Amino acid sequence: MPDIRRGSLRRMLDAKGLVTAMEAHDGLTGLVVENTVVYQNGGAHQYDAMWVSSLCDSTAKGKPDIELVDMTSRFRTIEDITEVTTKPIIFDGDTGGKTEHFVYTVRSLERLGVSMVIIEDKTGLKKNSLFGTEVVQTQDSIESFSEKIRAGKKAQRTKEFMICARIESLILEQGMEDALERAFAFVAAGADAIMIHSRKKDPSEIFEFLEKFREKDSKTPVVLVPTSFNSVKEEEWKERGANVIIYANQLMRATVPAIQEAARIILENHRAEECDKMLMPFKDIIRLIPDEV
Repeated sequence: MPDIRRGSLRRMLDAKGLVTAMEAHDGLTGLVVENTVVYQNGGAHQYDAMWVSSLCDSTAKGKPDIELVDMTSRFRTIEDITEVTTKPIIFDGDTGGKTEHFVYTVRSLERLGVSMVIIEDKTGLKKNSLFGTEVVQTQDSIESFSEKIRAGKKAQRTKEFMICARIESLILEQGMEDALERAFAFVAAGADAIMIHSRKKDPSEIFEFLEKFREKDSKTPVVLVPTSFNSVKEEEWKERGANVIIYANQLMRATVPAIQEAARIILENHRAEECDKMLMPFKDIIRLIPDEV
């Protein structure tokens, strides 16, 4: 139920120190994340949480990632996932929108049982961070974004719900000092966690941020999305002071090449036989779906 699910992320962070989350963009991918288990070193290893991203949610609907898909539609995605899974959910809130709107988003997410919302310190029409400085992107002021955090924290009705401030300074090449200044200011404004992001494959600037942030703040959880800087293992991230690792879009990126190839093979051969070897039997897919709720 929502009240139990909402607080599960905080409990995991307290118990484990490091939490991993995989993106889910519908009920079926939610079931995949829920049920995927690897047995290693005498124990079971699985994802701790699910990430509902605006990028994958928009892509699944064939829409651009510019906050075009409204919150009503995105809440429906959450409901589809929560109906068939149990793991905590981290929600991509983009910029959070207007402060006056963000407070209602917070309350809606709380009611749905979401554990954390992540909002980024940018303004204007949302442009995906993958583009970096290739497109015009405007960073919000520290004062304005801090006020949005404070308003969100004031609006929430439970202690378990978390607001995470995502800092775009490294993406927008504003420098390490700007990133750190924002991080400490947003924590002071009430942020429950900080997310720092980078487009570089070399993780050194993330290492530097973690080291300098932890010199002054040993408690606030730090969230990472290592899509570009993906060579570092989770154990090292934990040692360096990270607390949440989000695999933000890998399931979507795995899906598209597979379905494109299946469509091409059938079209090329005028039948489906040649495609069979790459397909999962539907009875195995059905076994992912519980008969009873």
